[in-house]
Amino acid sequence: MDALNWATALPLIFMAVMGLALLAYVILDGYDLGVGILLPFATDAEKDVMVSSIGPFWDANETWLVLGVGVLLICFPTAHGVVLSALYLPVAVMLVGLILRGVAFDFRVKARDSHKTTWNRLFAAGSLATTLAQGWMLGAYITGFQNDTWGLLFSAGIAITLPAAYAMLGAGWLLMKTDGDLQRKAARWGQGALWPMGFALMGISLATPLVSPTVFAKWFVLPELFALLPIPLACVAAFFAIRHVLATPRVVQAGYGWIVFGATVLIFVLAFLGLAYSIYPYIVIDRLTVWQAASATESLVVIGIGVAITLPAIIAYTIFMYRVFWGKARELTYGL
Repeated sequence: MDALNWATALPLIFMAVMGLALLAYVILDGYDLGVGILLPFATDAEKDVMVSSIGPFWDANETWLVLGVGVLLICFPTAHGVVLSALYLPVAVMLVGLILRGVAFDFRVKARDSHKTTWNRLFAAGSLATTLAQGWMLGAYITGFQNDTWGLLFSAGIAITLPAAYAMLGAGWLLMKTDGDLQRKAARWGQGALWPMGFALMGISLATPLVSPTVFAKWFVLPELFALLPIPLACVAAFFAIRHVLATPRVVQAGYGWIVFGATVLIFVLAFLGLAYSIYPYIVIDRLTVWQAASATESLVVIGIGVAITLPAIIAYTIFMYRVFWGKARELTYGL
């Protein structure tokens, strides 16, 4: 491949790697954030099992966020400066939330009984704050960081609805990882989060083309409109599959609760693909294309060597970790 082709292809490859990393983060850390959001609705004993269900995974799940932001910083430094400058406050809120979660996770196990409730509340608060911040960042990114009334309202709309989507992921995770009363509660929590998530996704899907002319031009033209119809139709099918499973306790008890988690993940993946199509070839919508924001080709070649080693290692470790710690969760203890 000649230098010109490398200059064209490498930015796209790294854009795909960054997208994969951020999608993996949203799904994997999304379910444990969802479990944290649901924590206040459980009994003390159930809280221990819920935290145990994410215990081996939650810290490693955040590795994908580090990879995604790292690729943005090193491979697309111009875009990194624009994005982080526009999102300084929500990024700070997200980091505070993640720190609260990390501290509370360890301290809730080691604290005295009188303090355990406080750490549980901080864990839930950190989960909610992180989710709200991520929702705001997503909304601001889609609008191209518009600070007008509609842009701010759109960002706020995604911020207050993303917790429902993460709670749905968390409920699906608990259906797979728990049984008995907690599993039945998770089904009820899923039923409570399902319609808010559905209405939120529908509202966001309708509002996005209105706040972004670029997105409108990508979707509402022929014949592209017909070619893209399978995405929303598949989301609708996944939504009603979730609804059916949650409304049929015997299906969950028979071991098919994974359908709820899998269908929710499918909705997230389809939404991601729709967003990727909507903004391409921009990395900052209407401002910077992938190639305008990319580092020099020679730098990307060197970075590619590191990514070629790091990415397979992260994927292999993630698969290994989930295989080792798969199964029903039990109460978390440190052997103290």
